[in-house]
Amino acid sequence: MARVGYATSGAYYVMNIIRIILAIFVPPVAAFLTVGIALHFWLNLILTLFFFVPGMIHALWLVVKKAK
Repeated sequence: MARVGYATSGAYYVMNIIRIILAIFVPPVAAFLTVGIALHFWLNLILTLFFFVPGMIHALWLVVKKAK
C-alpha cells in the first residue's frame, strides 16, 4: 500500500514541475491547469496579454500556492 501512495505523490511532484515550466513560458495554460476557468485564469490571461512578466509571476504564485 505504501508504494501506491509513493507513486501518487511522485506524479504530483512531476505535475507541479510541469506547471512551473508552463508558468514561465505560457502562464495562462499553467493558470488553467491549476484553477480551471475561474477568476484567476481570466486575470492571468489579461496580465499576460498586456504585461507578460506580471502574468508569469501570477501563474507561478498560483502554482506554488496550490502545491502547499
